[in-house]
Amino acid sequence: MKFEVYSELSYEVFSPTTFIFNIQAAKSASQIIILESLIVTPAIKFEEFTLKNSGTRFVKMEVEQGVFFTIRYQAEIDVQYTIYDEKALLQSIPIINLDHEVLPFISPSRHCESDKLLEFATKEFGYLPNEYAKAKAINEWIFNTIKYKTGVTNSSTSACDTLLQKVGVCKDFAHLGIALCRALDIPARYFTGYAYNLNPPDFHACFEAYIGGKWIFFDPTKLAVSNGLVKIANGKDASEVAVASYFGDVNCIFMKIECNSTTADFIPFNTGFDKIEAISYD
Repeated sequence: MKFEVYSELSYEVFSPTTFIFNIQAAKSASQIIILESLIVTPAIKFEEFTLKNSGTRFVKMEVEQGVFFTIRYQAEIDVQYTIYDEKALLQSIPIINLDHEVLPFISPSRHCESDKLLEFATKEFGYLPNEYAKAKAINEWIFNTIKYKTGVTNSSTSACDTLLQKVGVCKDFAHLGIALCRALDIPARYFTGYAYNLNPPDFHACFEAYIGGKWIFFDPTKLAVSNGLVKIANGKDASEVAVASYFGDVNCIFMKIECNSTTADFIPFNTGFDKIEAISYD
Protein backbone atom coordinates (compact mmCIF):
# COMPACT_ATOMS: atom_id res chain seq x y z
CA MET A 1 0.00 0.00 0.00
CA LYS A 2 1.21 3.50 -0.80
CA PHE A 3 0.80 6.48 1.49
CA GLU A 4 1.65 10.17 1.40
CA VAL A 5 2.71 11.65 4.72
CA TYR A 6 3.23 15.27 5.70
CA SER A 7 4.37 16.92 8.90
CA GLU A 8 4.91 20.60 9.64
CA LEU A 9 6.24 21.93 12.95
CA SER A 10 6.83 25.59 13.80
CA TYR A 11 8.79 26.92 16.77
CA GLU A 12 9.61 30.20 18.47
CA VAL A 13 13.12 30.09 19.91
CA PHE A 14 13.85 32.19 23.01
CA SER A 15 17.41 31.00 23.70
CA PRO A 16 20.12 29.25 21.69
CA THR A 17 18.69 25.75 21.26
CA THR A 18 19.72 22.37 19.90
CA PHE A 19 16.87 20.43 18.26
CA ILE A 20 16.71 16.73 17.44
CA PHE A 21 13.80 15.66 15.23
CA ASN A 22 12.57 12.16 14.44
CA ILE A 23 9.87 12.68 11.79
CA GLN A 24 11.22 10.86 8.73
CA ALA A 25 9.70 7.54 7.68
CA ALA A 26 11.86 4.52 8.44
CA LYS A 27 13.64 2.76 5.60
CA SER A 28 13.39 -1.03 5.66
CA ALA A 29 12.68 -4.05 3.49
CA SER A 30 8.98 -3.67 4.26
CA GLN A 31 8.84 0.12 3.89
CA ILE A 32 10.27 1.70 0.74
CA ILE A 33 10.65 5.47 0.39
CA ILE A 34 9.51 6.43 -3.11
CA LEU A 35 10.28 10.12 -2.71
CA GLU A 36 10.71 12.55 0.17
CA SER A 37 11.78 16.06 1.07
CA LEU A 38 12.82 17.82 4.27
CA ILE A 39 12.78 21.62 4.26
CA VAL A 40 13.61 24.07 7.05
CA THR A 41 12.38 27.67 6.66
CA PRO A 42 14.26 29.97 6.95
CA ALA A 43 17.24 27.95 5.81
CA ILE A 44 19.05 26.57 8.86
CA LYS A 45 21.91 24.11 8.58
CA PHE A 46 20.92 20.64 9.75
CA GLU A 47 22.54 17.22 9.88
CA GLU A 48 20.91 13.83 9.41
CA PHE A 49 22.23 10.87 11.41
CA THR A 50 21.37 7.36 12.54
CA LEU A 51 22.41 5.55 15.69
CA LYS A 52 24.63 2.48 15.57
CA ASN A 53 22.68 -0.69 14.78
CA SER A 54 19.53 1.33 14.15
CA GLY A 55 17.76 2.46 11.01
CA THR A 56 15.99 5.32 12.79
CA ARG A 57 16.75 8.62 11.09
CA PHE A 58 17.27 11.77 13.13
CA VAL A 59 17.83 15.41 12.19
CA LYS A 60 19.79 17.74 14.48
CA MET A 61 20.42 21.47 14.26
CA GLU A 62 21.32 24.51 16.33
CA VAL A 63 18.99 27.51 16.25
CA GLU A 64 19.85 30.98 17.47
CA GLN A 65 17.81 33.03 19.94
CA GLY A 66 14.96 35.04 18.43
CA VAL A 67 14.43 32.78 15.42
CA PHE A 68 11.02 31.58 14.29
CA PHE A 69 11.34 28.53 12.04
CA THR A 70 9.33 25.74 10.43
CA ILE A 71 10.44 22.23 9.55
CA ARG A 72 8.43 20.36 6.89
CA TYR A 73 8.69 16.70 5.89
CA GLN A 74 6.81 15.17 2.98
CA ALA A 75 7.12 11.67 1.55
CA GLU A 76 5.46 8.94 -0.46
CA ILE A 77 6.03 5.47 0.96
CA ASP A 78 5.25 1.94 -0.16
CA VAL A 79 4.35 -0.06 2.95
CA GLN A 80 4.18 -3.85 3.03
CA TYR A 81 2.62 -5.64 5.99
CA THR A 82 1.88 -9.29 6.78
CA ILE A 83 -1.34 -10.66 8.21
CA TYR A 84 -1.11 -13.71 10.47
CA ASP A 85 -3.72 -16.13 11.67
CA GLU A 86 -3.64 -16.72 15.41
CA LYS A 87 -2.54 -20.31 14.85
CA ALA A 88 0.75 -19.06 13.41
CA LEU A 89 1.53 -17.27 16.69
CA LEU A 90 1.10 -20.07 19.19
CA GLN A 91 4.75 -21.12 19.32
CA SER A 92 6.65 -19.66 22.26
CA ILE A 93 10.37 -18.93 21.87
CA PRO A 94 12.44 -19.48 25.04
CA ILE A 95 14.39 -16.42 26.12
CA ILE A 96 17.68 -18.27 25.59
CA ASN A 97 16.76 -18.68 21.90
CA LEU A 98 15.69 -15.10 21.22
CA ASP A 99 17.64 -13.19 18.58
CA HIS A 100 20.19 -10.94 20.24
CA GLU A 101 18.59 -7.76 18.84
CA VAL A 102 15.32 -8.71 20.55
CA LEU A 103 16.78 -9.12 24.05
CA PRO A 104 16.90 -5.38 24.95
CA PHE A 105 13.11 -5.24 24.58
CA ILE A 106 12.44 -7.67 27.43
CA SER A 107 13.94 -5.52 30.19
CA PRO A 108 12.51 -2.51 32.07
CA SER A 109 13.16 0.92 30.58
CA ARG A 110 12.70 4.54 31.63
CA HIS A 111 8.96 4.75 30.88
CA CYS A 112 8.14 1.04 31.06
CA GLU A 113 8.88 -0.23 34.58
CA SER A 114 7.92 -3.84 33.88
CA ASP A 115 9.69 -5.06 37.02
CA LYS A 116 7.18 -3.14 39.13
CA LEU A 117 4.19 -4.63 37.32
CA LEU A 118 5.07 -8.33 37.54
CA GLU A 119 2.51 -9.18 40.23
CA PHE A 120 -0.29 -7.22 38.55
CA ALA A 121 0.43 -8.61 35.07
CA THR A 122 0.65 -12.18 36.32
CA LYS A 123 -2.64 -11.90 38.19
CA GLU A 124 -4.55 -10.27 35.32
CA PHE A 125 -3.09 -12.06 32.29
CA GLY A 126 -0.70 -14.81 33.41
CA TYR A 127 -3.36 -17.54 33.26
CA LEU A 128 -3.90 -17.14 29.51
CA PRO A 129 -2.66 -20.03 27.35
CA ASN A 130 -0.08 -18.36 25.09
CA GLU A 131 1.81 -15.13 24.46
CA TYR A 132 -0.50 -13.90 21.72
CA ALA A 133 -3.55 -14.36 23.93
CA LYS A 134 -1.79 -12.45 26.72
CA ALA A 135 -0.72 -9.54 24.48
CA LYS A 136 -4.17 -9.33 22.90
CA ALA A 137 -5.83 -9.33 26.34
CA ILE A 138 -3.44 -6.60 27.53
CA ASN A 139 -4.37 -4.51 24.49
CA GLU A 140 -8.09 -4.94 25.16
CA TRP A 141 -7.73 -4.29 28.89
CA ILE A 142 -5.93 -0.98 28.29
CA PHE A 143 -8.53 0.10 25.75
CA ASN A 144 -11.38 -0.70 28.14
CA THR A 145 -9.71 0.63 31.31
CA ILE A 146 -7.60 3.68 30.46
CA LYS A 147 -9.37 6.88 29.42
CA TYR A 148 -7.93 8.73 26.44
CA LYS A 149 -7.51 12.38 27.38
CA THR A 150 -5.05 15.02 26.21
CA GLY A 151 -3.21 17.47 28.43
CA VAL A 152 -3.13 15.33 31.57
CA THR A 153 0.27 13.65 31.14
CA ASN A 154 3.74 14.85 30.16
CA SER A 155 7.09 13.60 28.92
CA SER A 156 7.96 12.08 32.29
CA THR A 157 4.74 10.06 32.70
CA SER A 158 5.51 6.35 33.01
CA ALA A 159 3.53 3.13 32.62
CA CYS A 160 3.07 2.90 36.39
CA ASP A 161 1.71 6.47 36.45
CA THR A 162 -0.78 5.60 33.71
CA LEU A 163 -1.89 2.45 35.52
CA LEU A 164 -2.55 4.46 38.68
CA GLN A 165 -4.18 7.47 37.03
CA LYS A 166 -6.17 5.47 34.44
CA VAL A 167 -5.79 8.26 31.88
CA GLY A 168 -3.40 9.26 29.13
CA VAL A 169 -2.72 9.64 25.40
CA CYS A 170 -1.40 7.17 22.81
CA LYS A 171 2.16 7.36 24.15
CA ASP A 172 0.96 6.42 27.63
CA PHE A 173 -1.25 3.60 26.33
CA ALA A 174 1.75 2.21 24.42
CA HIS A 175 4.07 2.41 27.43
CA LEU A 176 1.61 0.51 29.59
CA GLY A 177 1.16 -2.18 26.95
CA ILE A 178 4.91 -2.58 26.61
CA ALA A 179 5.47 -2.76 30.38
CA LEU A 180 2.76 -5.36 30.92
CA CYS A 181 4.07 -7.53 28.08
CA ARG A 182 7.64 -7.36 29.37
CA ALA A 183 6.41 -8.22 32.87
CA LEU A 184 5.21 -11.50 31.35
CA ASP A 185 8.54 -12.06 29.55
CA ILE A 186 7.11 -11.04 26.17
CA PRO A 187 9.54 -8.69 24.35
CA ALA A 188 7.80 -5.46 23.40
CA ARG A 189 8.87 -2.22 21.77
CA TYR A 190 7.55 1.29 21.12
CA PHE A 191 6.23 2.11 17.64
CA THR A 192 5.85 5.68 16.44
CA GLY A 193 4.51 6.64 13.06
CA TYR A 194 2.03 8.34 10.80
CA ALA A 195 -1.51 6.95 10.90
CA TYR A 196 -4.07 7.08 8.09
CA ASN A 197 -7.12 9.20 8.85
CA LEU A 198 -6.19 9.62 12.51
CA ASN A 199 -8.54 11.86 14.47
CA PRO A 200 -7.31 14.17 15.88
CA PRO A 201 -4.40 14.35 13.40
CA ASP A 202 -1.07 13.78 15.14
CA PHE A 203 1.89 11.47 15.25
CA HIS A 204 0.72 8.14 16.65
CA ALA A 205 2.28 5.81 19.22
CA CYS A 206 1.53 2.09 19.48
CA PHE A 207 3.51 -1.00 20.45
CA GLU A 208 4.75 -4.24 18.98
CA ALA A 209 5.12 -7.55 20.83
CA TYR A 210 7.55 -10.25 19.71
CA ILE A 211 5.43 -13.38 19.41
CA GLY A 212 6.31 -16.58 17.60
CA GLY A 213 9.36 -14.96 16.06
CA LYS A 214 7.36 -12.03 14.64
CA TRP A 215 6.84 -8.42 15.72
CA ILE A 216 3.05 -8.11 16.01
CA PHE A 217 1.42 -4.66 16.00
CA PHE A 218 -1.01 -3.51 18.72
CA ASP A 219 -2.84 -0.21 19.18
CA PRO A 220 -4.52 -0.05 22.61
CA THR A 221 -6.16 3.29 21.72
CA LYS A 222 -7.86 1.69 18.68
CA LEU A 223 -7.68 5.10 17.00
CA ALA A 224 -5.61 3.96 14.04
CA VAL A 225 -6.67 1.95 11.02
CA SER A 226 -4.65 -1.20 11.56
CA ASN A 227 -3.44 -1.45 7.94
CA GLY A 228 -2.82 2.30 7.62
CA LEU A 229 0.46 2.94 9.45
CA VAL A 230 3.76 4.36 8.22
CA LYS A 231 6.53 3.59 10.69
CA ILE A 232 8.90 6.33 11.82
CA ALA A 233 10.83 4.40 14.45
CA ASN A 234 11.00 1.71 17.09
CA GLY A 235 12.57 2.04 20.51
CA LYS A 236 12.49 0.78 24.08
CA ASP A 237 10.10 3.64 24.82
CA ALA A 238 9.40 7.24 23.79
CA SER A 239 12.61 8.51 25.38
CA GLU A 240 14.60 6.83 22.58
CA VAL A 241 12.51 7.96 19.62
CA ALA A 242 10.78 11.20 20.59
CA VAL A 243 9.39 13.10 17.60
CA ALA A 244 11.06 16.31 18.79
CA SER A 245 13.64 16.88 21.50
CA TYR A 246 15.10 20.29 22.28
CA PHE A 247 17.63 21.72 24.67
CA GLY A 248 16.76 25.37 25.27
CA ASP A 249 13.80 27.70 25.75
CA VAL A 250 11.30 27.23 22.91
CA ASN A 251 7.60 27.17 22.15
CA CYS A 252 5.93 24.98 19.54
CA ILE A 253 3.23 27.19 18.05
CA PHE A 254 1.99 25.10 15.11
CA MET A 255 1.77 21.45 14.14
CA LYS A 256 0.13 19.78 11.14
CA ILE A 257 0.26 16.03 10.50
CA GLU A 258 -1.28 14.15 7.56
CA CYS A 259 -1.29 10.57 6.28
CA ASN A 260 -3.28 9.71 3.17
CA SER A 261 -3.48 6.65 0.95
CA THR A 262 -2.47 6.94 -2.70
CA THR A 263 -3.54 3.37 -3.48
CA ALA A 264 -6.78 3.45 -5.49
CA ASP A 265 -8.17 0.19 -4.08
CA PHE A 266 -7.08 0.77 -0.48
CA ILE A 267 -9.66 -0.69 1.92
CA PRO A 268 -9.06 0.33 5.55
CA PHE A 269 -9.44 -2.46 8.06
CA ASN A 270 -11.81 -1.67 10.87
CA THR A 271 -10.04 -0.26 13.91
CA GLY A 272 -9.44 -2.64 16.77
CA PHE A 273 -8.53 -5.64 14.58
CA ASP A 274 -12.17 -6.47 13.85
CA LYS A 275 -11.37 -8.16 10.55
CA ILE A 276 -7.93 -9.70 11.14
CA GLU A 277 -6.13 -11.77 13.71
CA ALA A 278 -2.75 -10.02 13.71
CA ILE A 279 -0.64 -7.75 11.56
CA SER A 280 3.11 -7.12 11.37
CA TYR A 281 4.91 -4.11 9.90
CA ASP A 282 8.38 -5.57 10.40
